[in-house]
Amino acid sequence: MAPHRLDRATARRIAVRAQLLDALRPTDLLAVVDRLTFLQLDPTAAVAPNADLVAWTRLGAGYRPEQLTRALEDERALFEHRAMVRPMTDLGLHLADMAAWPEDARRRDWLAANDAFRRYVLDLLRDSGPLLSRDVPDRSVVPWPSTGWTNNRNVTQMLEFLAARGEIAIAGRVGRQRTWDLAERVYPPGTPVVPAEDARRARDERMLRSLGVARPLVVGAAGEPAEIEGTSGPWRVDPAALDGAPFAGRTALLSPFDRLVHDRKRALELFDFEYRLEMYVPKAQRRWGYFALPVLHHDRLVGKVDATADRKAKALRVDAIHEDVPFTPEVTAAVHEELAALASWLDLPELRLPSTTAA
Repeated sequence: MAPHRLDRATARRIAVRAQLLDALRPTDLLAVVDRLTFLQLDPTAAVAPNADLVAWTRLGAGYRPEQLTRALEDERALFEHRAMVRPMTDLGLHLADMAAWPEDARRRDWLAANDAFRRYVLDLLRDSGPLLSRDVPDRSVVPWPSTGWTNNRNVTQMLEFLAARGEIAIAGRVGRQRTWDLAERVYPPGTPVVPAEDARRARDERMLRSLGVARPLVVGAAGEPAEIEGTSGPWRVDPAALDGAPFAGRTALLSPFDRLVHDRKRALELFDFEYRLEMYVPKAQRRWGYFALPVLHHDRLVGKVDATADRKAKALRVDAIHEDVPFTPEVTAAVHEELAALASWLDLPELRLPSTTAA
């Protein structure tokens, strides 16, 4: 098949629409997670937790974090696995990979050496679950060795490993701490296991649908081949996105982990948008801020907002608005309106804007 030839404006609009960031906003959380395929969990909450911020960017004021909690813990319409929230209807696409985990000898050997500990954890959860990690005694024979923060965190590692294998699952949370239980009590019984290769192809197709256009390294052979002007090398495009429907955009404030910008190279190639997350960069060396929010305006990424939810002061504090391109009065007004909407959603009565914008 000859590749589709796309100009960059068309590719950008396909990408924006695929991520549910155009003017036609969704209204249902489960539909959003199904389309995006996952919400990434991250403990950073300078503005709001990533999963909630991504959902708000799509759904607006109608979204409340309790909806995500309810879908995970009560309805079991979503499940949490390896720091991702996914639709429960996709569970079968991941079970074969869970059963084959781990592939590396280091983790395999540690699990084998601690098989009695593994069986003890399963028995304990069967009798007393769901439990917090602090409720599980450390009965490891061989400690987990690491030069990082996981060194000797044997209970946490065992729970993480058993969850990765699909033997246990995250049943809920108490505050920010996870509770663990047997997978059979969390996942629907009898979920068909899709063979690994078929599952991989299905996941690639779903990923491409969520991105619109992507490199083959990300989505394999999903979709159809494409070339995008001003870029080199092959792309894949979701054929359903080539329907010629008119594009209507909006202004949105994105999480740094948002999938529209998560692939920094793709963002640079399609949007001329340079970005890096600077929370781990010394303050004096930051260009845009600790948790700068990328600014989408229609089909362009036009800047970053250095914002912090200051709960003590009951304000959304905006320290800088960085303009990648000079904002028109229309863009400035739209960004201020989105910031006001974000402050309202966060239940912060005050929005503190900077006196000037930053280049």
